[in-house]
Order: sequence, then structure tokens, then C-alpha cells
Amino acid sequence: MDKDLLTAIEGIKKETEKMKALADFPAMEKKIAELSDLSLKEGLWNDPQKAGKLMKELEGLKKDLESFKSVDKEAVSFFEMARMYADDESFRDELLKESEKISSEIRGINIKLQFNDPSDSNGAIVTLHSGAGGTEACDWCQMLLRMYTRWCERRGYEFKIIDMISGDEAGLKSVTFEVGGRFAYGYLKSETGIHRLVRISPFDSNKRRHTSFASCDVIADLGEVAEVEIKDSDLRIDTYRASGAGGQHVNKTDSAVRITHLPTGVIVACQNERSQHQNKARAMQLLQARLVALEEDKRKDQTQRRYDGMGQIGWGHQIRSYVFMPYQMAKDLRTGYETGNINAVMDGEIDGFIEAYLTYGQNEK
Repeated sequence: MDKDLLTAIEGIKKETEKMKALADFPAMEKKIAELSDLSLKEGLWNDPQKAGKLMKELEGLKKDLESFKSVDKEAVSFFEMARMYADDESFRDELLKESEKISSEIRGINIKLQFNDPSDSNGAIVTLHSGAGGTEACDWCQMLLRMYTRWCERRGYEFKIIDMISGDEAGLKSVTFEVGGRFAYGYLKSETGIHRLVRISPFDSNKRRHTSFASCDVIADLGEVAEVEIKDSDLRIDTYRASGAGGQHVNKTDSAVRITHLPTGVIVACQNERSQHQNKARAMQLLQARLVALEEDKRKDQTQRRYDGMGQIGWGHQIRSYVFMPYQMAKDLRTGYETGNINAVMDGEIDGFIEAYLTYGQNEK
């Protein structure tokens, strides 16, 4: 048997064994049956929030179980094909290509199975801020927004901008958006940190190479769940005119809302909804999520990680570098994962970085 094919088979066997050890199929089926019974009880929808949470959990478990069993069947079929055609050179390339696909699917499932934070299955709230680099940094912030937008499209996740501040000349000073989908936070939390860009600036008439920075902060979207008490006296609420394209009230009324939590200094804003009331309600949810994140960091003795730990948005604090010139490479400085296909990365192909970080984090435990 071909050496590369043998290595691929052994790799899939190892990943499959790991998946079966992590995924307790009988326990999942039992949990699905229990939730299904609960979903049929009278009066369930008297509490829409509780009912919605139950149905969301049930649907997610069903999809997970289906995907786990599906990829397991694919692996079994591959082993059979490899056994039958292992010595046929005409099938070698096809078998290797199929092995890469199956191996990637199982690795992704194994990462998902090891999510142990209750918030990992939630949606995510992502905030990008431009840093050192002026107009170039604002443009870089907008490029990152596009990258994450494309990633969401590839994953089939919902994407919605909550607040946006444009740069003075081009790009964005900051943008906050929400990503809706199962395990969106579990995956995107690995993106928290400073992202560094090196390229020939399109804003420099002398065509010099520039270095720019932007920060990415990711927190779990808790929706309407209330876990932290917020006093009205601790809030400063400001209204202003929304600055982006949108509904009929944009740029006509002070519908946008900015809320400052005085004890912590946390500031949130929302301008995407159609009314001031809706923007305020969503901003309060964002504030709730950020305060819960801070409380969680305190419990983990990492209070400074999210806001102070990232430090200045500039040199010495980056987690990943994206180099366009003099060579092309995107490299994560935490895991060492890198790729020379910078165009694919900027088009949303960042799963390699995410999986490398999540695997790295699990190995560190």
C-alpha cells in the first residue's frame, strides 16, 4: 500500500476513535428523547423564552448527532474503498483527496465535542477597533470586517451589524456586529486580540510599506438572559443620529443609543434598529453580555485580559500577522500556524487558524 495513503488511513482511524470516545451516542439519543418529551408537554409555550431555549437545544443536539453518525459512515466507507483499491494506482489520488476531506470533517467535530464552556454554543458579539496606523488602520479594520463577513457566509451563520463608526477619510474606526449560529462564540473566541497588517499602502503616494493594527474583541451573545444586576444610577445614556445607511429614520432622528456603565467604564452602542427604543433594548443586551464576560474573567483571575490585557493596539501585542509585501503570508503567533494564500484568508478562509488555536488550547489544558 502507498505510504501516503497508509498514513492517511491511520490518521482517520485515530481521529475516528477520538470522536467515538468523546461522543457518547447513547447518552445523546437519551437526551434527545427527554427533550422531545418535554417539547410535547402542555403549557410549554406559556414561557416562550424557556420553550425557545429548549427547542434550540433539541434542534442542535439532533443536528450534532446526525453529523457525527454521517461522518462515521463516511469513514467506514472510505476504509472499505481503501481496502479494495489500495493497490490500484489509478485510485490513489482520489482516495487521498477523499481522506483529506473526511479527516478535516472529523477534526472539526472533535473540536466541537471538546467545547466545555456553556457559552460556547451561543452566538457571538464581535467588536473591531482600528489602532496605530491612522487611515491605513481604519482601512484594515474594514478589511477584517469583510474577512469575518465572508467567514460567516461560508459557515452559514447569520451576520448583523449593530454599530459602526466610519473613519475620517476611509475605512472604519470601529464596528460591532453579531454572529448568530450554533457554536459561533466557541469558534470566534479564538480571534480575540490584535491583528497586524503589513502592505504597500494605497493611501501613500510614495508607495511605501506600512504596518497597521486593529483589535478584535469577542464575547458570547447572551440574548435576553439576565445574570448581572444593572442599576439605572450606574448608567449614562446618550442618543445621537445614526451615521450609516439604513431605515427611514437614519440621519433624521436621534435614534442611535450609546450607554456607558459608570462603575466599569464599559461603553456599548447600537444604531442598527429602526427606533430609539429598539436600539436601547439591544444596547442593554450588549452591556449585559460585556458585564457577564468581565465577571467571568474575574472568576478566572483574568480580569485584565479582555480590555487591558490586549494593551495598546500596536506593536508587541499582536496575535496574528497578515503580510502582503515583501512576501505573502498570514501567521498566528500563538500557535505557529501559517499559510501563504493571503487572498484566501482575506476572503474568509480562517478555519485553519481557528482549529489550530482551539487544538492548541486543548493541548495546553
